[in-house]
Amino acid sequence: MPSRRVVSAVVAIIAAIAPLSACGSSPDLTIYSGRNEQLVGGLLERLEERVGGTVEVRYGGSAELAAQLLEEGDGTDADVFFSQDAGALGALDDAQRLEPLSRAALEAVPAAYRADDGSWVATSARSRVLFYDPRQVPAADLPATLDAVTDPRWRGRIGYAPTNASWQAFVTGVRVLRGEEGARAWLLAFAENQPVRFENNIQILDAVNAGQIALGLSNHYYWYERVAEVGEQAVPAQVHYVPGGDPLGLVNVAGAGVVAGTAQPDMARRAVEFLVSPEAQQYFADETAEYPVRMGVSSTRHPLRPLDQLQPPDIDLSDLASLQQSLALLQETGLA
Repeated sequence: MPSRRVVSAVVAIIAAIAPLSACGSSPDLTIYSGRNEQLVGGLLERLEERVGGTVEVRYGGSAELAAQLLEEGDGTDADVFFSQDAGALGALDDAQRLEPLSRAALEAVPAAYRADDGSWVATSARSRVLFYDPRQVPAADLPATLDAVTDPRWRGRIGYAPTNASWQAFVTGVRVLRGEEGARAWLLAFAENQPVRFENNIQILDAVNAGQIALGLSNHYYWYERVAEVGEQAVPAQVHYVPGGDPLGLVNVAGAGVVAGTAQPDMARRAVEFLVSPEAQQYFADETAEYPVRMGVSSTRHPLRPLDQLQPPDIDLSDLASLQQSLALLQETGLA
């Protein structure tokens, strides 16, 4: 009978070999996803069925994955980059790390939601909004501009999530629209108003619902998801879309592009085409409460205000690539 030591050694060898065997075959397509697995995992499982090959998805932050792609260069395993925001796609485009997409993918969405050079396309959109407590703020008194939220009446009564990527992209939008000095002036005025820091947008919505703050800077879909979960009667907070092309009403997008040098260009382009297909667009509209960017698709679950009725500022979303400058400015003004 073999000794206990020998048995233990055999078990250890089998345990070491098993995972190697399980992942020994390379996937046909590798996607770097800056979108959360809980949000898009189900959709990417469908994608594997549609592109006709095995797909591996590596999840992480969009900015971090974009930096990784730049560092890996031509040696990257990635074939498709699926980003949470336009800025990371713009950074890769600037570095010529994306290949032109198919005409089918580009023509599926309006020109405002794709790169001018055809290197990336939006897959869904989200609007910056103000959550507000109607018990504290009558609708007639809601801020109508970016500068209005720095009014002393909101001192200590407005929430934001400084580490959230959407807040950082929003600040980048302010920089693009107002210039470096204009953005610095607004951030300093905002900081002077003693905004309340939260870890994430869900906490902001919770605080507005509880009456702890009067206003919260966030994205629209958190409110719609909460209402779908518990019913509108259980959600005291309301949503304010800022009109007039003001920076406070920025519409940003998630999007996708084909990584330059991919060994699977046709399959990678089919993957992006799937993300703007009616099937995928319906998924975003119903499952994540985001705005579909393909015309003719609307949510069957959430009463979203139509995307073409929003009044966002006129901005080239590729210009949101200057995230590092925004992070430096946030550090300087104490709002990081």
